[in-house]
Amino acid sequence: MRIENDALGKREIKNELYYGIQTLRAKENFSVSGKTIFDIPYFVESIVQIKKAAALANHQIGALDNSVCKAICQAADDVLTQPDRQDFIIDIYHGGGGTSANMNVNEVLANRANEILTGSKGYDNVHPNTHVNMGQSTNDVIPAAMKMAVYHSLFQLCQALQHCITSLEKKEAEFNEIVKLGRTCFQDALPITLGQQFSGYRNAFVRMLKDVQQAQLLCLELPLSATAVGTEFGTFPGYKEWVYRTLEETTSIQWRAEKNLFDGLQNADLWLKISATLKAVALNLHKLAGDLRLMSSGPRAGLGEITLPAVQPGSSIMPGKVNPVVPEMAMQVYFRVLGNDVAISRACEGELDLNVWESLILNCTTESCNLLTSCIPLLMEKCVDGIIANKEKCLTDAEQSLALSTVIATLFDYQTASRLAKQAEAESKTIKQVVIENKLMSKSEAETYLDPLMMTSPHRFNQLFSKKRSTKDGH
Repeated sequence: MRIENDALGKREIKNELYYGIQTLRAKENFSVSGKTIFDIPYFVESIVQIKKAAALANHQIGALDNSVCKAICQAADDVLTQPDRQDFIIDIYHGGGGTSANMNVNEVLANRANEILTGSKGYDNVHPNTHVNMGQSTNDVIPAAMKMAVYHSLFQLCQALQHCITSLEKKEAEFNEIVKLGRTCFQDALPITLGQQFSGYRNAFVRMLKDVQQAQLLCLELPLSATAVGTEFGTFPGYKEWVYRTLEETTSIQWRAEKNLFDGLQNADLWLKISATLKAVALNLHKLAGDLRLMSSGPRAGLGEITLPAVQPGSSIMPGKVNPVVPEMAMQVYFRVLGNDVAISRACEGELDLNVWESLILNCTTESCNLLTSCIPLLMEKCVDGIIANKEKCLTDAEQSLALSTVIATLFDYQTASRLAKQAEAESKTIKQVVIENKLMSKSEAETYLDPLMMTSPHRFNQLFSKKRSTKDGH
């Protein structure tokens, strides 16, 4: 055992542990969720990168001894190369605006650096506050590390979205000539191709990818050098310029300082924008998944337009039943992202000179990112990629739709079309049948003009209708 001291007194620490007294107190105070800062992707890594950049910056301006700087940097590299879960034990739900998380990293790096210099843990040569935390405060380190971590999580989400776009593009091309009935208000509407429908899904995710990329850019501005309240008190001359330079060298990413450091600490509306983007991604995912459930419903008493891949039996009592379990998983992810958005919205409210709810913001934001990043490829690989179009069912529904009367309204007038639609409905006939019976068109004309596929293409119907109007006008 070793003895460590803080402002509240002394505590014994097991000698094999790299964290110290403040981390131990936080572990005892905040054991609430079982989810630690280590479980947040890129978060500990980002804090460690900041500590390394700060040590290099402070050494560059002459504020930190060369041997201490080297030891901190080596300790940081050790953690970045082989991070150990047992070193970073702070529950993600902790008070103090992230002080416990910051001190957890400070203590681990200080103990490792001392071990490098002296062969034993302790703070004789490197102190967690004096040296590892030099020129910093929890209040600028934690929001900076949050942005860095979320930047990486958003990048992973971008890759998942690109995967999604590629899958939907393939289905769009595959289904290009499969005509089906469009539906609005859950009622029959004009024909559409299944490929056109998938083009709508694909384009939505193209927009989502651009939005996530823009959200990534919001994460590049950091409040480092603000220290406790934005005044930069506690930093040495030249630190601000050097810490961003060394951080860029450490991470190969061009981070830059917030234009107003007071704003950077006080206000968290940035996270509202990022959460709104994640919510929009999840919403479009939910829309796609929900539509797949509807279009595949049946197989004998539903829409039955498509068949989804069977990935597992669907019932413990009904043999042969197969459920759309993958889309249902995706829809639940949407619900969770919605809940996270509500929590983020409240946590962004803050007060006075610091938002202290950053731990919750980070947890909810990264959880939404990670759920979407994991969910989207699963939906593509286990569902979308294997969709089979039920071509005959789609065509039959389109040909029997009363919405084909729109052709009559376009070529003749609305009143005639309405009368024929009512007749077709009353007599359980198709629009094509009643049009021929009423001698409005010949059979060959009806076959041409009431072809559902023709109605899906402006080029097709404009060319056809122009010819019809020319004939009608005697030209």
